[in-house]
Amino acid sequence: MNTTTILFDLDGTLLEMRTDPFVKGYLKELGQYMGDNYDSQALLGIIWEATKTMIMNQDPEKTNEQVFIEYFAEHSPWSKEELWPLFDKFYQEVFPSLSHLTHPSPWAKKIIEAAKEQGYRVAVATNPVFPRDAIHSRLAWIELSPDDFELVTVYEESHFTKPNPGYFQEICSKLGVKPEECVMVGNHMQEDMVASKVGMKTFLVTNWLEDRGEPQYPVDQQGTLEELYTAITEQTGLFAK
Repeated sequence: MNTTTILFDLDGTLLEMRTDPFVKGYLKELGQYMGDNYDSQALLGIIWEATKTMIMNQDPEKTNEQVFIEYFAEHSPWSKEELWPLFDKFYQEVFPSLSHLTHPSPWAKKIIEAAKEQGYRVAVATNPVFPRDAIHSRLAWIELSPDDFELVTVYEESHFTKPNPGYFQEICSKLGVKPEECVMVGNHMQEDMVASKVGMKTFLVTNWLEDRGEPQYPVDQQGTLEELYTAITEQTGLFAK
């Protein structure tokens, strides 16, 4: 089946970065922002556990946001009403300044423009464990916006996370496409190439490759961002028409 739709991972793919140092830096900034009024270690521990609960969730009736809030409400000594305005303010005022924790390059914008010029539908398939504001900020760092895509997965609207195959099926449902029409482009063997399990084709980006070893999934094509751009513009490999 011909490819009609390209799904792009964000962290480590369109937005060049190493995930672990970014997450550590971001959580450190969040802890400092919350100040001395809160036990930042305890608070960050609850956030981490709530995130893991989102990743393990199998309930299609609950958004990732709902799962996160439920865990938080059950395990936190602080109320949602007390903390959420502070979280919102952090994501609006501080998070946009954290681009120094990443390595933005012009390739992302060039690749998206090339894909659209070739007639592909494009979506951002970033792991929806972050609020909308945080994901939109990361797009801005590579001079892109939600308006450049048909879909950007965020935790307020998604019901699963990577590496759950249901995450990819939900994207297909929202876009009205078959998995076989899609190429999942990402840098993470376990979180992105798992899209092959639902029938998607896969392109593994090697600039900031992440591979925990197991499990392994089929990779239909791989290469650098530059090689991805060339494959799309010259219509070779997975992008041949």
